[in-house]
Amino acid sequence: MRYFIELSYDGAPFGGWQIQDNSVTVQEVVQRALSTLLKEEIAVTGVGRTDAGVNAVNYIAHFDSARLTPEEALSKATILVYKLNAILPKEVVINKIIPVEESMHARFSAKSRTYKYYLHTVKDPFSNSYSYYYPFHKLDFDKMNSAAKHFIGTKDFSSLQKAHSQTKSAICTVTEAGWVSTDEHHHIFTVTANRFLRNMVRAMVGSLLAVGSGKESPEWIAKMLEAKDRCKAGNSVPGNALFLTKIEY
Repeated sequence: MRYFIELSYDGAPFGGWQIQDNSVTVQEVVQRALSTLLKEEIAVTGVGRTDAGVNAVNYIAHFDSARLTPEEALSKATILVYKLNAILPKEVVINKIIPVEESMHARFSAKSRTYKYYLHTVKDPFSNSYSYYYPFHKLDFDKMNSAAKHFIGTKDFSSLQKAHSQTKSAICTVTEAGWVSTDEHHHIFTVTANRFLRNMVRAMVGSLLAVGSGKESPEWIAKMLEAKDRCKAGNSVPGNALFLTKIEY
């Protein structure tokens, strides 16, 4: 039987979601916890890769189990979640385990993903862990939002993809991209798309900061995308301020 797991994690101590040889990853610790608890070899598939240091809220993954029945999963859901969280490191929490149809796939059944990037422009010791300190006090967020509109639509995002990535296609459909301010010095960029390339959101934010600081015009975003060249885009911003926050099925 197939199950969806809803989980959240602080990406700081991990080398990202996907299992790697040279670092501990979220996928690795979740698989190990499930295999230990269910006493069978469990393989976990996530909705997508998150890079080292990137965080997630209500991330979705799926696993198949020959031992766990849907009735047990529903009747013992609270106990299963409690036991898993007792095994997992403090930076990972399981929120729910949900029986689903076997045709459901955490990655391929997802219709959209939403990321948020947090930014602060004054020194703030309480924001440093999960927000990017960018000490440029006069960012023009009107221009940044005008620039962000150039991301919306079905386009080739090769210019924002991590160099030497092996993806077969760089075409993504972005349905939302823009900034909101929670106060004068704290700001959030939200972007929703059907899929994302490696490093895409962090390169988006870096490119928008180039516009907001006056180095580039809003129209430059369209030209940069047309170039299909990572060297033409802005710098990649740090991963600690990035959160995968919502997945739609």
